[in-house]
Amino acid sequence: RTLKILFMSSLIEALIKAAFENKASDIFLSEGSVARMKVNGQLMIAGDDQIEKKDMVAFWEECGADPEHEGDRDSSYVAHNGVRFRVNLHKHLGHLGAVLRQINTEIPDIDKLGLPVDILTRWVTAPAGIILITGPTGSGKSTTLASSLEWLNQNSAKHIVTIEDPIEYLFESKKSLFTQREVHTDTDSFAKGLRSSLRQAPDVILLGEIRDPETAKIALQAAETGHLVLATLHSANVSETIERLTNLFPSQDRESQLQLLSNLLIGVCCQLLLPSAYGGLHLVTEHFENTGVIRNYIRESKIPDIVDFIGRGDNPNNKLFMNALVEATQKGHLTHEEAASASGNESDFDRAMRGIS
Repeated sequence: RTLKILFMSSLIEALIKAAFENKASDIFLSEGSVARMKVNGQLMIAGDDQIEKKDMVAFWEECGADPEHEGDRDSSYVAHNGVRFRVNLHKHLGHLGAVLRQINTEIPDIDKLGLPVDILTRWVTAPAGIILITGPTGSGKSTTLASSLEWLNQNSAKHIVTIEDPIEYLFESKKSLFTQREVHTDTDSFAKGLRSSLRQAPDVILLGEIRDPETAKIALQAAETGHLVLATLHSANVSETIERLTNLFPSQDRESQLQLLSNLLIGVCCQLLLPSAYGGLHLVTEHFENTGVIRNYIRESKIPDIVDFIGRGDNPNNKLFMNALVEATQKGHLTHEEAASASGNESDFDRAMRGIS
């Protein structure tokens, strides 16, 4: 076992070094195949040597998994240089695989991410309610949450409890006090950790993800009892966010839960990271603040009406992806082709670029 781990560590550490030098976001390991990395959203081959089964077995064991009796596990890995990775261990066609995503320990300044800063900083100073940060995997949701909480940490005295799977950013308590809990290590599940956190006198609760009806229900209860809850959903846009959250509520409770959501939701910010015109990635956001008529639309589950209302552009706190993509293209951040493709409707995008609503 010692020799295996030493050999495994040498292999993994070499890949980590290469990933760090190339600013890769992900490392893909698969028994019998060469390793791959994702750099600026593009998949690249890393090296020439195939990864042997003994190395994958050793890596699984290093991550606390039993390759003989387990098929899937989410874990973490800390490299020799202190770089943290969240790890998904899995099997495919009987082979051992792993995907490592680097966890950034340095929390970026909220002003440097391309976010709607004035909106987010106003949201996180609310005394209670729910803020949703959504987007596909790899869209920077965790970074947005971390930078928002770090801004709060520097400007307000709060007790902030985080429940994550895994912990991605380590906070140093400044004006605020942080209690960070990891699912499977410190608590059994998001729902159990969230319920327990209510007895820890929190002001703010960061919930890594709303995955199931129980967690959604407890999150609403937490907001209703005077806590500020920040959470993520894997949804692509505003309409899908409200629809997915609505569908988490059991049909017999849906009306009452939508009533609560309409009253407690502060806002939704959906994210998309796209290859920029000058290299690297560029962030575009679709967002809305839950005020006035939108509350009624949420209560009545009139999702198309929410999108139409945001699209009118009457409120600077509301913006659709289409408008954000047009703006980013006009400023030279995105190529026309990239933005049009990301819009989902190239004809509508071209019309929007010409100022035709």
